[in-house]
Amino acid sequence: MTATADQLIDQLTLEEQVSLLSGEDFWSLPAVPRLGIGKLRVTDGPNGARGSGSLIGGVTAAAFPVGIAIGATWDPALAREIGSAIAEEVRSKGAHVSLAPTVNIHRSVTNGRNFECYSEDPALASALAVGYIRGLQSQGVAATIKHFAGNESEIERTTIDSVIPERALREIYLRPFEAAVKEAGTWAVMSSYNKLNGTYAAENRWLLTTVLRGDWGFDGVVMSDWFGSRTTAPTVNAGLDLEMPGPTRDRGAKLLAAVETGEVARATVRQRALNVLRLMERTGALEDRGSFEERAEDRPAHRALIRRAGAAGCVLLKNEGLLPLPAEPGRLAVIGPNARTARIMGGGSAQLNPHYSVSPWEGLAARLGEARLDYAPGCDNHRWEPLLRTALTAEYFDNTELSGAPVHEEELDEAQAFWVPPIAGGKVTPGAFSARLTGTFTAESSGLHRFGLHSAGYSRLYADGALVVDAWSNWQKGRTFFEEGCDEVTGDLELERGQTVEITIEFAARPGDNLHLSAFRAGIGRPLGDAEISAAAEAARAADTALVFVGRSGEWDTEGSDLEDIALPGRQDELVAAVARANPRTVVVLQTGGPVEMPWAGDVAAILQAWYPGQEAGSAIADVLFGDAEPGGRLPQSFPVRWSDNPTASDDPEVYPGKDGQVRYAEGLFIGYRHYEAKGIAPLYPFGHGLSYSTFALSGLTAETATGGAMARITVENTGPRHGTTVVQLYVAPPEMAERPLKTLEAFAKLDLAPGERREIHLTLPPRAFARFDGDAQGWIIDPGRYRLMAGLSATDIHETMEIEMQAATLPL
Repeated sequence: MTATADQLIDQLTLEEQVSLLSGEDFWSLPAVPRLGIGKLRVTDGPNGARGSGSLIGGVTAAAFPVGIAIGATWDPALAREIGSAIAEEVRSKGAHVSLAPTVNIHRSVTNGRNFECYSEDPALASALAVGYIRGLQSQGVAATIKHFAGNESEIERTTIDSVIPERALREIYLRPFEAAVKEAGTWAVMSSYNKLNGTYAAENRWLLTTVLRGDWGFDGVVMSDWFGSRTTAPTVNAGLDLEMPGPTRDRGAKLLAAVETGEVARATVRQRALNVLRLMERTGALEDRGSFEERAEDRPAHRALIRRAGAAGCVLLKNEGLLPLPAEPGRLAVIGPNARTARIMGGGSAQLNPHYSVSPWEGLAARLGEARLDYAPGCDNHRWEPLLRTALTAEYFDNTELSGAPVHEEELDEAQAFWVPPIAGGKVTPGAFSARLTGTFTAESSGLHRFGLHSAGYSRLYADGALVVDAWSNWQKGRTFFEEGCDEVTGDLELERGQTVEITIEFAARPGDNLHLSAFRAGIGRPLGDAEISAAAEAARAADTALVFVGRSGEWDTEGSDLEDIALPGRQDELVAAVARANPRTVVVLQTGGPVEMPWAGDVAAILQAWYPGQEAGSAIADVLFGDAEPGGRLPQSFPVRWSDNPTASDDPEVYPGKDGQVRYAEGLFIGYRHYEAKGIAPLYPFGHGLSYSTFALSGLTAETATGGAMARITVENTGPRHGTTVVQLYVAPPEMAERPLKTLEAFAKLDLAPGERREIHLTLPPRAFARFDGDAQGWIIDPGRYRLMAGLSATDIHETMEIEMQAATLPL
């Protein structure tokens, strides 16, 4: 019989207890063979399970919809299904813990990681997080909810101090974490890189012990983000159980010394180790004696779920009767930079090597055949030049001068690498090696070719021996590779069609400033211009319907780099305008990780926001365009008309993007729809908005107080001619008083109804739905008075209202 965590803890020596408090390598904890304790292994999430490979390549895995696409489903039950399926993916990668979900709030519209998070609203984010965690942990795989807390931007994210009033923390930014602990019982929490009100999250005792363990009763593991802990005694004493990744930097011998000098109590080390053992017990790692194996399991059930979930998150923003397309649509012009490229996920630690990916072109062709489709790219939307995909021989040197004989040689199939230890089979020193990569490139057409290169480390690119790109001589840190890399450096070269040039890329590592990694990426592209936009307009003019696929990609929506604005990159706005002038039957399909400005919105017949819906992207989009599936999504984030309307637009850079190492959440509670309503700013598309292929009516809103809160009832009817999906949203407006939002989302329900079907639904409003956090009292207060309940189909589309009287009350933390 396997010993329990409580039985094992006191059998461990102090040294063995300390060994469990830091990683052995990038993805695992050390075993304790003496007691039969195996390795605990973790893997990145949240839209799949990458396994132990780097961010590039590795064993293939299923790519599920990203966080904001799950947020757009407004469907906690579906989130639970996804979590359960991803648990199977985690097991296929030999891991016990998923580093997911990501639940930071959409504070700004330009956060590079918005795609990975659910919503601007804490109630919606909380419900989805609870569903996802319950799904994961029902299969014995631990969730690691992240990033705790105040990581709402990617600018200087490893060092920035997020200054957030406690009331805003409690009511907004901590709320999904609290729900994860109290409702879902999450087994792990990841601390964020940033400081919170002056103290790094990984050593913030108020956050990790007072709130997390004291107020909420958390009994799991708190682990650092990768390289996100910086000290020994302060992190251990604050409540950080696990330093990741390994090998240790601040635990091990340093922690043993801290115990010896009395900086850390033996009882504290014991409790930290017990928390780790408990996590191992919960996930089966204590008794996992099997050999480590990673498998690529392309499951039909996962394919079907990803396709269904992708459609469920698609938001129909506008439709002037053009959608759904008929079964026989005539000729379709398929236009845009995202038409033949599958945009399935964002960038950073969430990315993985998918089993496959379906582009919109492939999804449409599978339904109609290519003979009915005409293609025109129109323009490009890349942030970096298209990746050079060619065979490269990489020679590694255990020095930074490319000198002497190479110590290791390997083959790459593309011009990018993300190196984490062990590098080159462990034959080079991380942070102090160099590499030379050689291959060839053959031009497919004549004209100007643009070569691009960026790197975490120094790099340069030669073509036939001539230096074309120099990212070495004047290297400066920029916004790539988690803020450890330079911005892309480019160089131009005229080439003839069929001309082959020899490519040589030289790289030398440099010590990381905050994260310890080495990486490079090289690409070659052909700039597009006026001729391509004109050709796209002509294709649209000749077609019955024009489908324009525009947006961004994981190059833009990525961890480690905020967006500079929310305009569509490149000349995409010009492209959409030109196509709309040529054909009024134009449908725009957007793929982005958040809002974009749409100066052409009034000129097109339909707009569909498809996000990054996973490996079945093109299939899910085609299902929605032709009405095989409902556009089931509703906006989880408000879309402003322009960037300057958003809650973090300010004349004070300290509010956003930050100044002198500090970002101040001066807007307090007024983010998202709360901001637009308080300021009287009309959004382009409001929070909760989304059209169905049917119509719905709400009636008969009633409510009565119950168990300190209230129970509301409302009738929903499908008044349209076909089966449809809608989301009933219930907002609560407080009695008039200062510093409270005019209304907040407190309950919702997603329904599928047949034509003419009526259904009464019940929506529970717990006491906290009426409460505010009082910092002086250090508790939740319900102010007495009449609260207004508002039921509708978006934050601005309210159908039914009523008032309910609430008595004064003080609620427990």
